[in-house]
Amino acid sequence: MPTRIPKPEDFEHLPPSLHTSLIFPEVPETTTAILILFHGLGDSEASFATFAKNINLPGVLAISVRGVSPLPPSLLGLPPAEAAQPTRHFHWGDDLALSPATGDLDPDPGFTKAESLVLGKLIRETLVEKCGWETNDILLFGFGQGGSLALGLASKLCEGEKVVDVTEGNEAVLGAAFKGVVSIGGPLPSSMISTVSAREKARTPVLACHGRSSETLDEDAIDLLKREFVDVREVKWRKNDDGMPQNRDEMLPIMQFFAERLRGW
Repeated sequence: MPTRIPKPEDFEHLPPSLHTSLIFPEVPETTTAILILFHGLGDSEASFATFAKNINLPGVLAISVRGVSPLPPSLLGLPPAEAAQPTRHFHWGDDLALSPATGDLDPDPGFTKAESLVLGKLIRETLVEKCGWETNDILLFGFGQGGSLALGLASKLCEGEKVVDVTEGNEAVLGAAFKGVVSIGGPLPSSMISTVSAREKARTPVLACHGRSSETLDEDAIDLLKREFVDVREVKWRKNDDGMPQNRDEMLPIMQFFAERLRGW
C-alpha cells in the first residue's frame, strides 16, 4: 500500500476512546515522519501539542495524544466548583493503585487499555493500514508515565503482531521497531515487557533522560532498558528532578537524537 499524508478526517473514528491533537508541518506535503507524544500523569494533550509546535521538527507530523482515563477530582484536591468542570487531567494506566512500598501511585498500573488504543487503533489501524506508514517511520516521545508507555509500546513490537492490508487482502508483519523513542523520567514498565520466549532485544533506539536524583530512572531501571533494547542512550541532567527540559543544554541531546533518527542513521 503506498504511503499517503494523513488527513484530519483519518482520525475521526478515534474519539471518544482516544483524543488526539494534530500538528502538521507548515507544508503538510513535506511530511516524511510522524512523532507521537504522550504527556505525564495528570496532564493533557494540549501542553504537548504546544511543545511539538515549539520544537517544530521539519517534515514531521506531530500527534499529541490524551491519556485514556481522567484523574478523579479527589486526587487533584480541586475546589468543588472547579471539580465540577470537565477534567483537563488524565492518565495512561488501567488503574490508580497505590504502591505498597512507597504509598505513592503505582508507577506500573498496567497499560492494557492504552496499548490497545494507541498501538491498535492509532498506529496499526490508522497510520499503518489506512495511510500506509510503517512503524520505523514513527518516533515516540513521552514524559513520566507517558514515557513509560512509549517504552512499553516499543517493547511490545517484539511480539511480531500482524496487520492485514484490507486493500490487497494480504497479511503483513507489523514492523519490529519504531524510528526512536525518548522517555523523560519514565521507566520501562514490567507489565509491558514482551513475554515471547527466545526473542531478540527490541531494536527501537532509546534515549532516556533524567535528573541526578531520579527515583524512577535509577541505575536498575537503566539496566533493565539495556537488557530489553539493543540501543540505549542515557542523559543525566545536572538538575535533580526529572522535569521537562527547561533550557538549551537540557534540550540539546533530545534534538540531536531527533536529528539523527530523522536522517535515518
